[in-house]
Amino acid sequence: MTRIRPIATISFVILALGLAWLVALPLWMDGGLASPLFGVLVPLMMFTPTIAVVIVMLVLRPVPAGERLRFLGMWPLRPAKRVVWMIVVGLFAPLVLVVASVAVAALFGWVQLDLVHFSGYADVLAEVAPAGAPVPPAGLAILSQLVLIPIAATTVNAVVAFGEELGWRGFLVPALRPLGTWPSLLLSGAIWGVWHAPIILLGYNFGRFDLTGVLFMTGGCIAWGILLGWLRLRSASVWPAVFAHGMMNASAALITLLYASGTTFDMAVAGSLGVAGWIVCAIAAVVLAVTGQFRRQPELAGAPGRLLSPPRS
Repeated sequence: MTRIRPIATISFVILALGLAWLVALPLWMDGGLASPLFGVLVPLMMFTPTIAVVIVMLVLRPVPAGERLRFLGMWPLRPAKRVVWMIVVGLFAPLVLVVASVAVAALFGWVQLDLVHFSGYADVLAEVAPAGAPVPPAGLAILSQLVLIPIAATTVNAVVAFGEELGWRGFLVPALRPLGTWPSLLLSGAIWGVWHAPIILLGYNFGRFDLTGVLFMTGGCIAWGILLGWLRLRSASVWPAVFAHGMMNASAALITLLYASGTTFDMAVAGSLGVAGWIVCAIAAVVLAVTGQFRRQPELAGAPGRLLSPPRS
């Protein structure tokens, strides 16, 4: 049966984390998030898990060459109906969860919303508009942003999300799966969160420059990683998680469009990767667990060629 040796899993984790720091090093040397290289290096950093997978597969050969695409969930895409429906779920469910996280943040008083005049975003538009240029209505600008979210999620964001997902859900989740469903989901999510440290410590996402930022990011990655991991195990494919990750990234800043002028909020608490997001993801995970969704894992079935199928005689 295809089970990954611990040395291959550990090597992947060390490579992914080390390569992330290597790619982010120029940001630490000059400019941080304001560096002109930021827009190039962060997308490149997102491909370090894929690079780590390729190195491990070629050097340590934990999976036979003919089984690698199947193990990583890239191919074959069958049964096609299940994969397609799980991609649809993966594409739209994160947007629903992000909207729900905004509602939770407002409910607990972590953010004050203005859903009529969108005054906070109107202030931002006025600030960035060139002197003398007309400022577009905030509502119209937000509508255009909402239209762009699914487009970005299925194109550019999905491409860079693939760079991460091939590593985290494609390789790491099934590699850890012999430990059990929940240990594999929780541990892979924690590793995913720590991997973000090179940019989180520069203030990315939460504006925190110490360990608390990494801890908040790790909590968010565990919460969302459970759901992305469920998509991977439930579909026996990495593609639903790729599109879900793309949508998650595309819609994560939704709260910044809806807050009231003159107020502030902490993304570590009110954001979709913060405490509000943790609550929403936990509710979703409980619903999936109660309905038995985590027990439905086609790649663990006994059919020959599946991830944990009995060895061929």
